[in-house]
Amino acid sequence: MTKLNSKPIRGSNVPKLPAAESPDDKDQPSRGTGTVSFSGHETFTLRHGWLKKAVNAVRADPKVFVNENAMVDLGVGKNMVRSIRHWALAADIVSEAPGTRGAELSVTTFGELVFGELGYDPFLEDLNTLWLIHWKLATNERRSTGWCWMFNVLRSDEFTRESLSELFTSELKRRNISGPSLSSLRRDIDCVLRTYAGTRGSVELQEESLDCPLVELQLLSSEDGILFRFARGPKASISDYVFLHCLLEFWQARAGRESLAFSEIAFGHGSPGAVFKLDENSVAVRLEQLEKTTSGALIYDETAGLKQVYRRRNVVGEDCLNRHYGQAAALVGE
Repeated sequence: MTKLNSKPIRGSNVPKLPAAESPDDKDQPSRGTGTVSFSGHETFTLRHGWLKKAVNAVRADPKVFVNENAMVDLGVGKNMVRSIRHWALAADIVSEAPGTRGAELSVTTFGELVFGELGYDPFLEDLNTLWLIHWKLATNERRSTGWCWMFNVLRSDEFTRESLSELFTSELKRRNISGPSLSSLRRDIDCVLRTYAGTRGSVELQEESLDCPLVELQLLSSEDGILFRFARGPKASISDYVFLHCLLEFWQARAGRESLAFSEIAFGHGSPGAVFKLDENSVAVRLEQLEKTTSGALIYDETAGLKQVYRRRNVVGEDCLNRHYGQAAALVGE
């Protein structure tokens, strides 16, 4: 298993939009199983400080979110307590302890690495941390279904609330899943959109929208609050090691595979290309860097017209994040 010479972890008006298939959908894992959720956030978008607050609280008391004093301990109201718990789980910062029916939580490795006592970026100063949180939300179909589907099921770069609602309803029907009421679905979609595009309107609402740090990614925009557009392009602010980490997580879901097709990485459900809204050329440029980034453990090859990434040796995803944050710290220190 290849290590990336990392240092140890710190901190223990648009048409109706059908759910189009990517060129390689037949090779993707079934998306008709598992659970979906269009609630839990209590209509609050993720706010600055919430994930760090959740990590600190769970480290002090694994049952903090079900305790009578939760509002006092967290310093927020009842609905916000629920929302903080939701976002911490959706972003893979904490996880439910087995056998506790969700009453007891523990901090994940990712949560410790970023938000722990010696975490790399507890105050979200590195834009790559926001990209990682976005990655977690957009690939967590169970807990943040709306976020996952908007980036992976929707295939158009332009859409409206109405077309997104129709798409979600169609996807639920395709999977034979009994979905939420239309009003609940619309509230969830509104929260998804505010996560990335902020809120147009009064000064108070605009200030409220600033509470969601993912707006900084500039992934989604709307000039009139009706028609929304994804910003498709290279995303130069994503470091090579963070891209590699996400690619490895995507690969891990395809256990036993020693190669990935370019089309999977660029268009597949839950792929870096889909989640980060990368254009094809940008994906190719990223893949061409893999051999250098991984010291030959992964290579990208286009022989005989077959565009594939091959794995020669295993690479540890955790090491990629240590390497990224180590480089970021070194740059700050210069």
